[in-house]
Amino acid sequence: MDVLHERCAGIDVHKNLIVACRWVVTGGTVDKETRSFGATTRELQELAVWLREKEIVEIAMESTGVYWIPVWNVLEEEAFKLCLVNPAHFKNVPGRKSDVKDAEWLAKLMSNGMLRASFIPPPPQRELRDLVRTHRKFTQERTRQV
Repeated sequence: MDVLHERCAGIDVHKNLIVACRWVVTGGTVDKETRSFGATTRELQELAVWLREKEIVEIAMESTGVYWIPVWNVLEEEAFKLCLVNPAHFKNVPGRKSDVKDAEWLAKLMSNGMLRASFIPPPPQRELRDLVRTHRKFTQERTRQV
């Protein structure tokens, strides 16, 4: 397969654990390194620093519930090119599943340009959506109380 992105990463996201795999292709050989991080803001910033060490630009991450949102927000501030992927579109071949294998598989697919990104609106539109969602919840709660 042709390599489209020589420096990329795959991130498997969970509630309290983020597993990231740096994938660097040089001269036909792949240098991959996997590391786990927590889900706090400080640890997500450590993830960003760890990715910058190898000059990673492209990052693919699994969309797991709402757990991807803080990871996205921290990495978006760091100006990475992010790709959010539906887990049903990239599932690995049958067999033993692990977070490390998922992160490596995401990185490999990202490197070869084989992932289809989900639509993520720009920050102002996301903020407006959150505001409208909150307003609707308050209105529903007020109606329920009455």
